[in-house]
Amino acid sequence: MKTLFAFFLLLVTCNSVMGTIPAIPADVHNHQLYYTAPATIWEETLPLGNGRLGMMPDGGVDREHIVLNEISLWSGMEADYGNPDASRSLPAIQQLLFEGKNKEAQELMYSSFVPKKPESGGTYGNYQMLADLNIDFSFPHRRKTTSENDAAPVTDYRRWLDLRDAVAYTSFTKEGIDYQREYFTSRDKDVMIIHLTASRRRALSFSAQLSRPKQGAVSMLPGIGKEEGTLLLEGTLDSGKPGREGMKYRVAMRLISKGGKQNISAERGITLTQGREAWLVLSATTSYAASGTDFSGNRYKEVCDSLLNAATQHVQIKESHIASHRTFYDRVSLTLPFTEDDVLPTNERITRFTERESPALAALYYNYGRYLFISSTRPGSLPPNLQGLWANGVETPWNGDYHTNINIQMNHWPLEQAGLSELYQPLTALIERLIPSGEETARTFYGTHAQGWVLHMMTNIWNYTAPGEHPSWGATNTGGAWLCAHLWEHYQYTQDIEFLKRIYPVLKGASEFFYSTMVREPKHGWLVTAPTSSPENAFFVGNDPTPVSVCMGPTMDVQLLTELYTNVIEATSILECDADYAAKLREALDKFPPMQISKGGYLQEWLEDYKEQDVHHRHVSHLYGLHPGNLISPDATPELANACRETLNRRGDGGTGWSRAWKVNFWARLGDGDRAWTLFKSLLYPAVDPQTKRHGSGTFPNLFCSHPPFQIDGNYGGTAGVGEMLLQSHEGFIHLLPALPKSWHTGNFHGMKARGGISVDLEWKDGKAVKAILTATIPGIFHVKMPEGVIRAKAIIDGQSNNYTGKTISLSLPEKGECVLSFE
Repeated sequence: MKTLFAFFLLLVTCNSVMGTIPAIPADVHNHQLYYTAPATIWEETLPLGNGRLGMMPDGGVDREHIVLNEISLWSGMEADYGNPDASRSLPAIQQLLFEGKNKEAQELMYSSFVPKKPESGGTYGNYQMLADLNIDFSFPHRRKTTSENDAAPVTDYRRWLDLRDAVAYTSFTKEGIDYQREYFTSRDKDVMIIHLTASRRRALSFSAQLSRPKQGAVSMLPGIGKEEGTLLLEGTLDSGKPGREGMKYRVAMRLISKGGKQNISAERGITLTQGREAWLVLSATTSYAASGTDFSGNRYKEVCDSLLNAATQHVQIKESHIASHRTFYDRVSLTLPFTEDDVLPTNERITRFTERESPALAALYYNYGRYLFISSTRPGSLPPNLQGLWANGVETPWNGDYHTNINIQMNHWPLEQAGLSELYQPLTALIERLIPSGEETARTFYGTHAQGWVLHMMTNIWNYTAPGEHPSWGATNTGGAWLCAHLWEHYQYTQDIEFLKRIYPVLKGASEFFYSTMVREPKHGWLVTAPTSSPENAFFVGNDPTPVSVCMGPTMDVQLLTELYTNVIEATSILECDADYAAKLREALDKFPPMQISKGGYLQEWLEDYKEQDVHHRHVSHLYGLHPGNLISPDATPELANACRETLNRRGDGGTGWSRAWKVNFWARLGDGDRAWTLFKSLLYPAVDPQTKRHGSGTFPNLFCSHPPFQIDGNYGGTAGVGEMLLQSHEGFIHLLPALPKSWHTGNFHGMKARGGISVDLEWKDGKAVKAILTATIPGIFHVKMPEGVIRAKAIIDGQSNNYTGKTISLSLPEKGECVLSFE
């Protein structure tokens, strides 16, 4: 590895002197994060995960600190937050809104339309880290030292994460001995493994301890015969209800070694003295019911037994782990132009990116986003939360939960195009589990006439669907409608009729709630949601200097419900059911407010053209119809698209990490690749100030997105933005290179998916498409928009050739049929 990087650096140096860029595939450098020093903050450590278990090693020399995670480890419990006063106050709140008294309506909501503390106890809870694993190393001394502090120097230090293999490494030389550690979380065997080696016999000595800041106790399970013992960490989190135990967890760790002497105790942990090679094997479980875990004595024994089995198969487990990971990761690839900065350590690449162009860094970021998604969820587990899978404490920012006014949705934006359809299952299952609670919330907060189910702006693993405690942001009740858009998108990509049958009741139930609760506003007679808000922005009514958020019929609500109703109507046609209900939805759609352009030329955020409290607010929710929705586009609605441009220019290019990521996608949908690239570069601005060490918006050294603090949604939003610049399919046709930045002049991608059930490979040169290969996963007619700058195209299907000119190419492909398109 060291020789390889030295070779690349030599090539770069020589060619830089000669004024040319070496013809090395950029892809070589963009499946790896690497560093030349241990991590000094958690946001420099390397994330590993199998969709349930996670760990982040820091690569320390004398002490390795590894934070462990389990995605279902939550405090709190399911509880009743119903407030009967809410539905009783609803008519008065709506009347105040009808009269333009938004401030008074908001004040009334603060006293009545809020969740009520559960009388029987229980708390909302929060996602928490699982444990700390500290490994303290002792090194043999081969030279005389003048004092204990005169430690031998460390040379050739490197730590890296191989994205293709999902394995991290640390290597260095000390006292003439080479040390290497490798870390991975097996997807199929469901264990975490740390493999440690030394180049000389009797040179590997360490002590490994498990701990937790609170609610954790260490014990040991003795071995039988020659079998080594197991170190245990277990505890119970707070439920918030007196006398009721919260979630339980257990972590188990074993050591397998070649040579050396082992010892295990609750006080010192697991110790190895003078070995040469060792494997630390860990597993964990929680009592979370939805994971299907039987947390009985039998399950406890199963965890320990599986740990022992894994320990005896440690070598084979790595091979099967890599194969399992690559099943997902190798589906898609992306190559962008190479520059000499691509061979730099990742933290230096990020810093240099502020100074000059480095297109291939976008390929690394795209690959990293795919890697993070594969690592942070899997079928049968939970969807990635605000932290993905990786939390660094027991008090996780914003509870580490699921915010449904952008964040959990942004987490899933790149999933389908990146060929990871199976990983939608955890989100689908989460939504389905919310339905009973959402139905109860609908009746409790909106009255007995309310039908269907509702979800407000946040939820957790305890099926929370009530409003948030602050109506200024908690009153937004379209969280479920937005999640339904993702269910529909999964159908669009897969064309899976059985899936559509499964989710149709979910879509219908969400639409029934709004059909039964929307009201007519008095000025135009439009059907609107009330009360609600435009996340999480505030405005001024008239000359009143008090900012308020509560309103009726904000633009985002109209867009979301237009899509929801439209999708339900289309589903009824496909499934040949509920024709009468579809007719009612069509009639209601005709009474929705139109999207409005303000006097300033920007898209209006509210029903009235209010003045915003913050012109540069991070949320740009009223542009949902542009992205990820499909109601606004330069071709279909040019006036609205221009209003979106005005809105984005007015908002500015700043904002938190995820906000910048969303703006990348907005500009890609507007067809402005260079502006999208500018926002992408803003997203990757170094988040850690080198002088003050304070954290701001941007990107951390390990490529985690900074809100601040770390939130994984920005990573997934940025990944989606890269994909949107290269391939779009939301308007019923495949659009190749819809927003290509000038600096991405040459490149290729393979395996990206488009709606309708098709895979796309593409090569381009000098900013123009050269060749595309379309492979249908199901039979159908596929429409391809003629790429920019192309005069004609030649299509070859089953040996038959056809030439095309004009704006659109229509192709009929059988299942697994392939079309090769050449462009001139």
